[in-house]
Amino acid sequence: MNSEISSSRVRLARERTMESIHAAAIAEFSEKGFQGATTQAIAQRAGMKKTQLHYYINGKEELYEELLQKVLQVWADIIQFDPGLIEPQAVLSRYIRNKMDFSFNQPELSRIFTSEVLSGGHYLQKYWPNAIENIRNKENLIRQWIGQGVLRPLDPRLFIMHIWAVTQYYADFAVQVNQMYGEIGNAETQEHIIAEVTTLILRGCAV
Repeated sequence: MNSEISSSRVRLARERTMESIHAAAIAEFSEKGFQGATTQAIAQRAGMKKTQLHYYINGKEELYEELLQKVLQVWADIIQFDPGLIEPQAVLSRYIRNKMDFSFNQPELSRIFTSEVLSGGHYLQKYWPNAIENIRNKENLIRQWIGQGVLRPLDPRLFIMHIWAVTQYYADFAVQVNQMYGEIGNAETQEHIIAEVTTLILRGCAV
């Protein structure tokens, strides 16, 4: 029993340490990108020595790929069209809200993805096939809506990409948003922005 308790404590301590390392790495990669980030800086952000950090990770590249996969997995979970909803307005509204909530709540993770894309997307090669398959599924549903006359004729893929562009802006350009519009950290302001973006997109596709 004592051995089990000890093992559980060790595991919990390791999990907490890794959470601290991930938080530090997210901040460092988000601010400086892969090339600019260093394990020394990540260790300092995590409140440990570089030698301690390398006890838990093999290197910067492995840590970076872990975080990149984390944001891709989160997006894979939230950027699906909700199968429990039928009406285009409800489906798109939920989709937009999920994207906006991620931009508000995890902007640094979003910026890691954007930074990787801007640097050429070397670490995203495994991601693109799944992403393209995902967007094709959405295109098919949007074409059905167009055929039913509930959406105006439009380019389905561009429509989805435009949703990404608008919703991700609030993460990638949060500094500009805060300067031009004001602090967007409170729930009331975020709800107002979500409502405005949703109305803009839904009216644009004539739902």
